[in-house]
Amino acid sequence: MGNPKPELLLPAGNTESFYAALEAGADAIFLGMRNFNARGRATNFSESHLLAALQEAKKRQVKIYLTLNTVIKNREIDDLLDVLTFLERAGVDAIIIQDWGLYYIARLRFPKLVIHASTQMGNHNSLGVDFSEQMKIARVILARELTMTELTKIAGRAKTELELFVHGALCYSFSGLCFFSSYLGGRGANRGLCAQPCRRIYQDNQQSKFLFNLKDNQQLNNLEKLKELGISSLKVEGRMKSADYVFRVAKAYRMAIDHPEKKAEAEELLKLDFGREKIAYFLGKDVKDGITDTSNTGISIGFIKGLNKGEVSFESQTEMQEGDRIRIRNVKDDSTVNVKLRDLKADGNRYSFTFTGQEKIHVGDELFWVGRREQRFPGKFGNLPHARMKALPYGEKKKFRQQLIIKSRPSKPRLFIRVDQPDWLRKLRMEEADGVILSFTRKDLESFDFSLRFIQQNKHKVYIELPKFISEEHLDAYRKLLKKIESQGFRQFFISHLSQKLLLSKDSQVSSNENVYVYNDAAAKMLNENRIRNFCYPLENDFDNLKTMQNKQGVVLLHAYPELFYSRMPVQVANDEKKFVDDTNKTFQKTNKDGITVVTPEVPVSLLQYKSQLVKEGFTNFMIDLSHEKPSKHTVKKILMKYRFSEQYQPSTTFNFKKGLQ
Repeated sequence: MGNPKPELLLPAGNTESFYAALEAGADAIFLGMRNFNARGRATNFSESHLLAALQEAKKRQVKIYLTLNTVIKNREIDDLLDVLTFLERAGVDAIIIQDWGLYYIARLRFPKLVIHASTQMGNHNSLGVDFSEQMKIARVILARELTMTELTKIAGRAKTELELFVHGALCYSFSGLCFFSSYLGGRGANRGLCAQPCRRIYQDNQQSKFLFNLKDNQQLNNLEKLKELGISSLKVEGRMKSADYVFRVAKAYRMAIDHPEKKAEAEELLKLDFGREKIAYFLGKDVKDGITDTSNTGISIGFIKGLNKGEVSFESQTEMQEGDRIRIRNVKDDSTVNVKLRDLKADGNRYSFTFTGQEKIHVGDELFWVGRREQRFPGKFGNLPHARMKALPYGEKKKFRQQLIIKSRPSKPRLFIRVDQPDWLRKLRMEEADGVILSFTRKDLESFDFSLRFIQQNKHKVYIELPKFISEEHLDAYRKLLKKIESQGFRQFFISHLSQKLLLSKDSQVSSNENVYVYNDAAAKMLNENRIRNFCYPLENDFDNLKTMQNKQGVVLLHAYPELFYSRMPVQVANDEKKFVDDTNKTFQKTNKDGITVVTPEVPVSLLQYKSQLVKEGFTNFMIDLSHEKPSKHTVKKILMKYRFSEQYQPSTTFNFKKGLQ
């Protein structure tokens, strides 16, 4: 008996696209409410609309998964309790989450809710899947960057359901590990407000170019293999897309899943999804030409040839129809205007239509065909229940927040110093730090001499840090390496993903770095109950959120070069220094570490001037990160002096610390 047919999971950003998904043959639909979802700019669903959607879906035996896949600020816990109470009563089939604090609250108070781990959780190997299964997570939505070899091994071991994106837009950075948008203006990708810096043009060698602008994902050719592997759910990205897009893409994948012999017909349907050029990405070994030179979605159909009293004329080889949607792009500044073709006249390949908009358009502007309505879908629910989210009593919430407090004794101030190269150890004086974190590449760790006298003398201060990404094919190498390190008496580790606990012996002390996100007291409590010795607050966090924390035992990063992009995707920067400049004249650096592309700003984020203020607020654990800097005694001396006297380091920025994370 073969594997059961995989679920076709479709997006719905509004009522119209919800009905489009139903009509096209969805087995399940994922959608968001107005808070706590990673598509904050979609229309999303009110309480009444969600109940109506659940009623409609139930009639057709279609499941509804509710996205709560953002990180949760500490002040938002009360609102989150109200949302989870409503969702449990409403009977959604699952919630999709990113935040470990949300996980902890759901498990503690709302055990009936089924949990799916969002791709934002960064599960990219069997370790992540195994850990999720241990945590009673029903389904893991895997990272998009997996190769087929890796996916085959992961699927062969998995005891929990696996979900995979098969169509739609791709993020340049690993999902959940992008801070570029947040750095540019406080619009956090992990807060559902990404400003899409990967779609922007940058200056490289004084040339304007797209460096990170990925083509769209399409896995139609790998569909049969995914079915063989037993992938439970095939997911289409697109909660910001139109109902027409949802219907067409869903129809194509429904056809290909149910009738593999009709794959060619399905492929023809997908040619008019009006997205970007397509790649099969790492699953199809299709990354070499993965960057596209336009950020516009849609099909280019020509340029404006004439403007006359509200009539726009153009020439195109593509057959256009009345009511088609187009986008007009100003070729000089890349601004766009969306219009519907009205009063369309055709004379061979010459067309004209009426434009009544107030926006300025010009002869020479480029036209993109972005949509054609094949079928109308309801824009409203016929029977809309009256529903309002009821707030839990204040006293009940206060009592619950008390449960999140970690009971601990006050500790003396501690300073951790993180280094990314062995050469740094010649520049440091070990007595100046309470802990030195070795964030080395695997190659450097394998060749490092842990028997060195000064290392042995300071064994109690040495921590080994694991990277954010460990491919499935490197897991065994890391197991052997870590076992060797432990056998030499080094048993203090910082992990970048909670699942990495499974690589270490039970006798080792495990801490988590800033990539295991702690934005709220519930996340801190969850880590504490899982025997995490030290945890770190994220560098993109803001002071207001930090001050609301009751659990102030975490480590605050005071100085670091934030990794804004962290990607498996190679990218070409032409100049020798590997630097590029954005449209606000900020300079960024591209480096490569263990096969990962990393982008950092030219100047560090430094909060050293706020150290005294943080101490007054009750924070006593701090970190200085020397990664992405050239090893230098002078640099160490300068930073430590600023640390002691709580003085500003220049040049630097403060990221979101004072301006706030949206």
